[in-house]
Amino acid sequence: MIVTRSNGWLTRIAALVALQATIGLAGSPALAQAQSEDSNEALLEDFEHFMLIANYELAADKGTELMNRGLTPVEFVDLVERSRNLRRYEQALARAMNVAELEDLAALMERTFRQGKLDRARNPEEVARNIQLLTGTLRQQQIAHDRLVAAGEYALPQLLDAALQRQDPELRARVVGVMRDLGRQSIIPLVTALPKLDPARQEIVVDILGQIPYRTSLPFLVELYQSTTNQTLRTALERAIQRRDGQTSARPSDLFFALAEGYYDERVELTSFPDEDFQLLWNYDPGLGLVMVPIVTEVFHEAMAMDMAERSLRHDPADRSTLALWLAANFSREIDSPDEYQNPAYPDNRRDAMYYAVGAGPMVSQLVLARALEDLDTPLARLAIESIQETAGSDSLISIDGSSGSSSPLLAALRYPDRRVRYEAALALGSSQPSSAFNGAERVVPILAGAVRDASARTAVVLSGTDREEYDRHRTILEQMGFTVLPPAEGGLQDIASPIAEAPAIDIIVTSLSAEATSKAIAEIRSDPKLAVTPVLALVSSMEEESVRRMYAGDHLIETRKNSLPTDTLTAAIEHVIEVGSGGLISPAEASQYAFRSLAVLRDLAVSGNQVLSVEDATNGLVAALGEQSGQTRLQIAEVLSHIRQPAAQIALFDAAMGSSGQEQLALLGYVADSAKRFGNQLAERQVRRVIEMTMVADDALATSAAAVMGSLELPNSDIVPLIVGTETAPKARANRR
Repeated sequence: MIVTRSNGWLTRIAALVALQATIGLAGSPALAQAQSEDSNEALLEDFEHFMLIANYELAADKGTELMNRGLTPVEFVDLVERSRNLRRYEQALARAMNVAELEDLAALMERTFRQGKLDRARNPEEVARNIQLLTGTLRQQQIAHDRLVAAGEYALPQLLDAALQRQDPELRARVVGVMRDLGRQSIIPLVTALPKLDPARQEIVVDILGQIPYRTSLPFLVELYQSTTNQTLRTALERAIQRRDGQTSARPSDLFFALAEGYYDERVELTSFPDEDFQLLWNYDPGLGLVMVPIVTEVFHEAMAMDMAERSLRHDPADRSTLALWLAANFSREIDSPDEYQNPAYPDNRRDAMYYAVGAGPMVSQLVLARALEDLDTPLARLAIESIQETAGSDSLISIDGSSGSSSPLLAALRYPDRRVRYEAALALGSSQPSSAFNGAERVVPILAGAVRDASARTAVVLSGTDREEYDRHRTILEQMGFTVLPPAEGGLQDIASPIAEAPAIDIIVTSLSAEATSKAIAEIRSDPKLAVTPVLALVSSMEEESVRRMYAGDHLIETRKNSLPTDTLTAAIEHVIEVGSGGLISPAEASQYAFRSLAVLRDLAVSGNQVLSVEDATNGLVAALGEQSGQTRLQIAEVLSHIRQPAAQIALFDAAMGSSGQEQLALLGYVADSAKRFGNQLAERQVRRVIEMTMVADDALATSAAAVMGSLELPNSDIVPLIVGTETAPKARANRR
């Protein structure tokens, strides 16, 4: 069954109902009445006429109504081609593209026309008619050939049937020529059919594949060569393999793995329709022939990578690298899949990717993480760390193969630019309570302390060159979204190198520059390790938008938009590029969860006295966080500080208690007492004096808590006796320490 995108285009056309308001055309009742009586042909002719005489207001009015008529793309193409002069339409459309008020309308008309041409060429009846014309006159043959090539992969079911028929050798020869000229689009449908054909028809398909100058068919050809016993077929296969510079003795597992890598990398030569919403998967039924299955482009490459990896694993089930590739593709499928999408390649009754990752064990998940770090794929890295943490012991976390000399990708994740990845790597390592030293151990505790204090921070950079007005406009929008915006950088990132280094992370960079300056800015951004995975919203002029968009089409961390966006659209674009690039901003709830988990790990490390991960390394960060946090998080911080043998920790705990009241003050005084029990009196003399004074307050609960602190400090008897005998003036404190 062939699925077209006509309904999607109708949705876009329907959205033009409000276009007149957008471009400032109100329209009088008389004009509306006249419009309702115009034919489609008249509207198109009027649009062309008014464009060519530069009456853009009336041209916009006529064009808007035409596109609001609900024509399908094919109907729109028929309308244009029936008009008096196709050249006249093209001239009018080209002029509209250069008029700011009309460029959206013109772009829609151009896309609708292009889609209509494709839909018409791909229609099965049109394909069948053109196949028959391949044996007509020379002109008919050329037209049919060009239309079939335009139909592309969609024509393969009928082309293959025609190639395998025996009644018309001339037609077969013409069809083979079309399939050869279709190139890479012919390969996957043909190799899908190949195993289910009889040897005679396999030989025909093999000969066709041998004429197509791409190596995509090699794994399938070598696999069939090594499994068939038909000598004639083996000879044809050997010939085809040699034409593709392959070896008949090659390992199919290696060839399928390489092809899976190509799909995972989304290489252009493996993508039939790079600018379209759908790609095609293929099945072959001996009774029906080739059957196409549409799949959204977002998950097409993942589906194919998994398929090729599975084929490789059938030949070599023990290969961990192939299994890791399959898992990475499966995780990516989940990450990229549109909401509620029913994936034809991965039905709902299959288990989720995490099930297979956990079952595969920590070493395979470490390989997935290594791939994610190399590709700067933040969402994949987070899922890989989650799967590693589920099954790995401390040795498996710090070494990829169990040897002391090998460093694991999880340790490399401690230096990854994205905060979430660093936090989750540190949480995994900290919760494992490592007993052996490892490279990077000194980073774990400070990262956990940073998660307590900085997880909710939002920092942005705006690059607008010397245009300060543009900088101020975007800064205002970002600040309204809760971002701290770094100062202007007229000379580039080097102007703000220090603020960037001091920030916990840079969550978004907005550029508003020319196309050339944008390219240079993005190159500079990506050369900075801290900014390597920072999402970028590149704003350029409407004239340069398409070229810049094409330049970064394969980079999910960069989104290109017009610099004339209204505030609400710009805000949505910022949120979208952050969501796609890094999983979205860290929400207050998520930041609280990171703080809770990090404090729990720090507490466990402190209680256990872990010698590899010293909680004392977090002292400064936790002391600062103690003054910034509130509620339960503040008390958790206090509990960790009570386990740290540093005077600064005990002093900070007491100061925090003095700045509190009620139950929180009592709880904090309890942690001061706990600290003193463990490490003795580390308070300053002023604080000891204040403890003694508090033991004499009227509030019994507060006085008792202060007395408990006083006792834990083991002050001299001369300090406690006045409390017993009722002396009202406390003696001068002596901050004796053990």
